[in-house]
Amino acid sequence: MRSVIAALTLGVLLGCLALGASAGVTASGTLRVSGAWVSATVPGQSVGAAYMRLRSEQDASLVEIETDASLRAEMHRMTSVNDVMRMRQLEQVELPAGRSESFAPGGRHVMLVDLRRPLKVGENVRITLTLRFRDGRTARETVVVPVLRKAEHGADR
Repeated sequence: MRSVIAALTLGVLLGCLALGASAGVTASGTLRVSGAWVSATVPGQSVGAAYMRLRSEQDASLVEIETDASLRAEMHRMTSVNDVMRMRQLEQVELPAGRSESFAPGGRHVMLVDLRRPLKVGENVRITLTLRFRDGRTARETVVVPVLRKAEHGADR
């Protein structure tokens, strides 16, 4: 019985560590990533999406995103014009110091283009964010993000 409880406890702790990697302060201490998740896909689907909240401690711009899940990752924004949803690619996203910027369903998001494989619930995806600071320095931060169903994350509520 003790070994079963120990195994369950270890499983819960490892699960928390996996989810914790997608939330919190990144290695440089400059960027906080929270609420990060990637939407599960079905076989044959060539695009996916990632969502998160970003908060930089310094004025910065998010200028590039890369992932192991797709050949390309692009920043996009959805807008409604005359009751028609339109999506446009963003070259960068400004991250004013101390302010949270969201990537969420129906708005700004990360489009994962040319998926390498279907994204299954329970898997994790590595996402690397490249920031450019006002003084010209750049920093690359990698986070591990869980794959979830939209309903699990509450995106369709």
